[in-house]
Amino acid sequence: MFKQGFIMIVLCSSMLLAGCRDGGEADIADSAEQDENQQEQTVQEEQAPASDDGMEEAEATQKEEDAEAPDFQYEVNPDTYAIQPIEGSGADPQVALLTYDDAPDGHAVQIAEVLAEHEAPAIFFVNGMYLESDEGQEALRKIHGMGFEIGNHTETHASLPELSVEAQREEITATSERVEAIIGERPRFFRAPFGQNTEASREIAEEAGMELMNWTYGYDWESEYQNAPALADIMVNTEYLNHGANLLMHDRAWTRDASAQIVEGLRDKGYALVDPETIASSEKEAAQ
Repeated sequence: MFKQGFIMIVLCSSMLLAGCRDGGEADIADSAEQDENQQEQTVQEEQAPASDDGMEEAEATQKEEDAEAPDFQYEVNPDTYAIQPIEGSGADPQVALLTYDDAPDGHAVQIAEVLAEHEAPAIFFVNGMYLESDEGQEALRKIHGMGFEIGNHTETHASLPELSVEAQREEITATSERVEAIIGERPRFFRAPFGQNTEASREIAEEAGMELMNWTYGYDWESEYQNAPALADIMVNTEYLNHGANLLMHDRAWTRDASAQIVEGLRDKGYALVDPETIASSEKEAAQ
């Protein structure tokens, strides 16, 4: 009996040990399998494509960045001040730029309205002295609100070579500050009165991120062209009309009355009117 009982005990102990060993190995295997599954799930989550919401948000952000990035097609020739295509842009070279100085003196808003009717872009170069009154400030807001570029033409239209460096700086920076206070942005282009740039004015404009913008031709200050028919004729039929022509005009009644004919005449000759937004300036380049 004892021997049989002992054998039974031994057998039972062996079975218990085997059961414990098998159960432990099973537990270890289950645990390893769980770890492997968890690792595979983590890898899949990391490699999974972004959700539709995430992709839409990324696309929207990219579109906003693209919309804010300047799209330059043209630049100002530093020697002739003609408007020329940037190399590689594929832009049309047969263009002309309309510009109006001494604004807003009295007729600038009406000129802008005529141009807007004809979908003709232009730059209005303003003098700070015309922006001191509420009337002048409102005129500037209207012109800018119609989509026209605003340029800097100094504070008082002074002859810059006759001024000290400090006075030139005040003439230029004061006007940019006035413009910014009224429309929320500073001018990107600078035109010196009488086209008289100095070493100082060039440096001041460059520091402010403004492109120098003189002209290739203009006539409306000459007595024989101070009537609309004569002015419209010479602006379109002058020998100086070439690709990239930079047309100088002023805030004057006869210029206002000739503007529609000038626009139509240029287009009839195959010229597109360049949008100033597409002309490069160092200020916009820095913002890219």
